[in-house]
Amino acid sequence: MKPSSYYDRVVDMMEELMKFTLLMRGREHYLVVRYSERKESAEALSKRVNQRSI
Repeated sequence: MKPSSYYDRVVDMMEELMKFTLLMRGREHYLVVRYSERKESAEALSKRVNQRSI
């Protein structure tokens, strides 16, 4: 790429991405778990607390 303001933006963005990557190392579990995947279904909750209905 030729030196330009666009090039400067790309370099800045890559530096920020690298900083973020270094900061988040070892914290993958926090970034990959979603609420919708943790949410219990009514049936699973009922089984867990040994109830016949909610």
